[in-house]
Amino acid sequence: MTNQAISENQATRQRWLGVLSRAGRAELEQALAALADLPPVEHVRSPEPGMVMLRGRVGGTGDAFNLGEATVTRCALRVGASALGVGYTLGRDRRKAELVALFDALLQDEARQSQLLRELITPMSQRQAAGREATSRSVAASKVEFFTFVRGEA
Repeated sequence: MTNQAISENQATRQRWLGVLSRAGRAELEQALAALADLPPVEHVRSPEPGMVMLRGRVGGTGDAFNLGEATVTRCALRVGASALGVGYTLGRDRRKAELVALFDALLQDEARQSQLLRELITPMSQRQAAGREATSRSVAASKVEFFTFVRGEA
């Protein structure tokens, strides 16, 4: 595999992991129920919560600073003989982290990947984009413009 092919695979995997981690637990459970003939699942690392430090930048480009901590739950598992699936999610939802890891492992299986991308990841991504757009429109509708009057001294 060339370096370009590896980086494209990494970018594709990053996209589906992002979509999976933003999905709701109920949505992931529903997608799992629709799957048939699931191979045995082996937990490499059981779901466990922990903390991460969130960092920010002044103005998005300035000096970095510690914003605060967030709870994150992670999991790693293997489905059958497929690649290692990992799942990270904000909060303490162990089952959601497990589901993200499960779908990550399934998506790395070339025999299942195209179907799962088409039937699971693309629709989830579209719903998430529509939700962001609706929130953006809602926020924009309540936007207040502030300006300053310069008082003339007479």
